[in-house]
Amino acid sequence: MSPRPAPVFPDWPQFDDTERRALDRALTQGQWWRMGGKEVETFEREFADHHGARHALAVTNGTHALELALQAMGAGPGTEVIVPGFTFISSSQAAQRIGAVAVPVDVDPDTYNIDVAAAAAAITPRTRVIMPVHMAGLMADMDALDKVAADAGVQVLQDAAHAHGARWQGKRVGELGSVAAFSFQNGKLMTAGEGGAVLFPDEEMYEQAFLRHSCGRPRTDRRYHHQVAGTNMRMNEFSAAVLRAQLTRLDAQIEIREQRWRHLSGLLARIPGVRPQGDDPRADRNPHYMAMFRLPGWSEERRNVLVDRLVDVGIPAFAAFRAIYRTAAFWETGAPAEPVDAVAERCPHVEAISQDCVWLHHRTLLASEQALTDTAAIVAEAVAAA
Repeated sequence: MSPRPAPVFPDWPQFDDTERRALDRALTQGQWWRMGGKEVETFEREFADHHGARHALAVTNGTHALELALQAMGAGPGTEVIVPGFTFISSSQAAQRIGAVAVPVDVDPDTYNIDVAAAAAAITPRTRVIMPVHMAGLMADMDALDKVAADAGVQVLQDAAHAHGARWQGKRVGELGSVAAFSFQNGKLMTAGEGGAVLFPDEEMYEQAFLRHSCGRPRTDRRYHHQVAGTNMRMNEFSAAVLRAQLTRLDAQIEIREQRWRHLSGLLARIPGVRPQGDDPRADRNPHYMAMFRLPGWSEERRNVLVDRLVDVGIPAFAAFRAIYRTAAFWETGAPAEPVDAVAERCPHVEAISQDCVWLHHRTLLASEQALTDTAAIVAEAVAAA
């Protein structure tokens, strides 16, 4: 590769005096946990309102958000949860950790979202939940998934860890009538280092989840009457205060990333052999958690060389997720009763994407258009050299 100066990208996470004031506010209120303070409850209302949901419950992290949502939906021992084979492994492990079997299915080769027909074919009498993952912020086909779920009598849990502020045909995540789980891990579109939230469409499910996330104990209990088996997933006041600040800048950042992705994806598409993540016009607001592209036909080893070269010249590039069933962790508990080769055979697109896909951190999409023009040129040089 010829020497070329690395583009300048903004740091992540981003913060300013808004976060500093929020932390001071949480500090000086004198109560640092949700049962005595105000920050968590206020954040829950603000986050629910922002996403058009009736109820939001803030929790310790995104994986716990999925676990809690699944429990509230009745998943557990003796049940199955259908998940895309191409996703971060928390999607499957959340089901497996509560005793359910995670059933991987194929994804669309263009959008990388769950293949609706594959999900429908995987439904059995034990299926309790279909879990679409809105990959990189691009919402899955919620119309088709809702119909499949309704026809089969199962539920939909949106893994919205990438999809803060996303919309499907003008509807926000919380307006779609299904449960949705979010992550606030350090790299996410809004962050407190860690954290998560679940949006619930009805009060009964929300109240059951509240009990389970607080050791099974009602809010006003003084006599240790733990009503259900639970654990401690309560978010602390400092995290909530930071997230309230992060929420105030989310919309402006999404607007920038949408503009910048149009510019970058157009440039990437001109590079021979490079195919940017596709679009779905019904997903009319995409927060772009990742800038993703494929190199069809490439081996995993060649793709990894490309990623290393991009990192070496200052591009925040990453290899795409490994197929969940290609990890030892997936088979430890709650795996389907079939060999890995059988799962791989029905997930050909997962197999290919896991080998040939690259993603760039979303902070690249907060940079200038010139920085992204330079990024595309560097990618082109690296692709030619790999």
